[in-house]
Amino acid sequence: MEAFADIPLISTIKERCRVCYTCVRECPAKAIRIRGGQAMVLEERCIGCGNCVRVCSQRAKQFRRCTEVVQRLFEKGRKVAAILAPSFPAEFPDLPGERVVGLLRRLGFASVHETGFGADLVAERYHRLLEANPDKRFIGTTCPVVVGYVERYRPSLVGTLAPIVSPMVATARVLHQLHGPELKVVFIGPCIAKKREALSRAVAGEVASVLTFLELREMVREAGLHPMEVEPSDFDPPHAGRGLLFPIAGGLLEAARLDQSIAHGNVVSAEGRSDCMQAIEEFEKGFVGPGLLEVLSCRGCVMGPGMSSRAPLFSRRSTVAASVRARLAKLDEKAYREAMERFAELDLSRAFHPYDQRLDSPTPGELTEILARMGKLRLQDELNCGACGYETCREHAAAIHAGLAESEMCLPYTIDQLRRAVSELAVSNGRLACAQEALAHAEKLASMGQLAAGIAHEVNNPLGVVLMYAHLMLDELAADSRQREDVAMIVEQADRCKRIVAGLLNFARQNKLILQRIDVRALMKSAGQTLHAPPGVEVRQEHEGEPWAELDRDQMAQVLNNLIQNAYDAMPSGGTLELLTGGDAERVWFKVRDTGVGIPPANLTKVFEPFFTTKPIGKGTGLGLAVTYGIVKMHRGDIKAESNAEPAQGPTGTTFTVTVPRGLEGRVSK
Repeated sequence: MEAFADIPLISTIKERCRVCYTCVRECPAKAIRIRGGQAMVLEERCIGCGNCVRVCSQRAKQFRRCTEVVQRLFEKGRKVAAILAPSFPAEFPDLPGERVVGLLRRLGFASVHETGFGADLVAERYHRLLEANPDKRFIGTTCPVVVGYVERYRPSLVGTLAPIVSPMVATARVLHQLHGPELKVVFIGPCIAKKREALSRAVAGEVASVLTFLELREMVREAGLHPMEVEPSDFDPPHAGRGLLFPIAGGLLEAARLDQSIAHGNVVSAEGRSDCMQAIEEFEKGFVGPGLLEVLSCRGCVMGPGMSSRAPLFSRRSTVAASVRARLAKLDEKAYREAMERFAELDLSRAFHPYDQRLDSPTPGELTEILARMGKLRLQDELNCGACGYETCREHAAAIHAGLAESEMCLPYTIDQLRRAVSELAVSNGRLACAQEALAHAEKLASMGQLAAGIAHEVNNPLGVVLMYAHLMLDELAADSRQREDVAMIVEQADRCKRIVAGLLNFARQNKLILQRIDVRALMKSAGQTLHAPPGVEVRQEHEGEPWAELDRDQMAQVLNNLIQNAYDAMPSGGTLELLTGGDAERVWFKVRDTGVGIPPANLTKVFEPFFTTKPIGKGTGLGLAVTYGIVKMHRGDIKAESNAEPAQGPTGTTFTVTVPRGLEGRVSK
């Protein structure tokens, strides 16, 4: 088990995290937990590959910075040596190596060394290991990401990890043997995982700190240094040979003189997230025979997440290869061989330990339950679209079981939930609009009712006096009197006013519903018989569904009488009147359909307004449909009018549909 620093290797800037799940998708260890809309890297599960840092477009992932640690080493007057990764030409393609070394010396490093020399020693040890164990299988340990992955997620393979330190640690041991244990060694390279490797229990104290190339650029910038203004300088010995090829895929194999040919078949190499994990999985299953499996998490160290370069892969490889050729052309072969012989027996061994982070798998029942919560009730519902960051819906469900993921990460599920919410919101908005319309109409009716009641009461008394004296005069006049016709006109018009006042009082009256179980068919039949059809009008009735409902018989009869009378008035030349009833388990409806002249569209929205009428003067008060509307609304129902008044558009006529709840649980509503 590793000793972790107080600061996690990789952390999330919450303000920037947009939860796009790209980091989840790119994390080979699935070390990222989504909770409360935030992507958090779990320190104990993280293998330090840095994929999440590299792919986050919002720069919400940051790795542990060590520049202050190195500055404190300088300030304390410690002798600090820098060991530079051989991938540095890919980070500084426009700078000669001597300028980079000069920058490091100006920053305060007492000496600057090539990690490539440690890589030469490590390559030689791999050669010896495979020669001494031709029948064994090993996994290369030069990549700390691979080591971290095997220790955590393939603990059964820990025994196959090659027991050899990385070039970084090998170089540090060389320098400690040359300059003593008090020397502080700082590794500078492209790898984030090296920071954790330096803290590993097996090699603790070998490397004081690790800087990425990004951090090195920060230190140079803060120090105000310009590369072309520093004095060029060469690396301190011992100088590297073919170990400089390590950052390029297959570099270890070439440096160790290992044959990767298919015919030889004892060395297999893989690079990149997908191929690396697949190779290890196949190695565990026994598909890879005796020999070495050399795997790199990145596509070579030249693609490490601690680099600022945006150059493509092969451009970086080409830059490093050109630098290696130049370095080897100037290499002092004699001094190189002497150095290799001097450290031929240096202890470069190390041990590895399982740190099992595998998750408990959910039971089939638990998996089915989690999938059901995401709307995946059938195998066809498991789309395996990968939008959540997991390759399959079942992997996502297993992550939910482990507390690493949330159901909302499923894009189809979230879209379905959103669509459902939008649909429910549309229904709610529709209901609200209807309620607002009904409220506005009710307020209008209430205001008109109060006004009508006031007017009716004030007019009723003087109107009664007029009627009384008019009748007295009519009685006193002789039958042949010339004034009798005029007085009769007064009586007739006064009676009409009385009927209007009665209508106003009826409109303003505060009614209440007396609900009872009634037969809607009988109610409609009674309404049709109460009003006699005018000549030329044919009446048809049709009923379907259950015949009962809980209604106020008298008031619903008034509704139907008003609608039927209006239908008759709309057919002065005859026509057909249809009286229909029907419904379902929840509601019952009445329809009054005529083939009359129809209602123009401009008037259709006004028919329920008080005092609005299209009838000639003296034929209507404009209160019938307003009263009808109020009664229907008291029944918690709805009334709609559909009409066509243009013969060119089809048969003319109007249909009024009244829909009310079938039952109100026997309550009496005011």
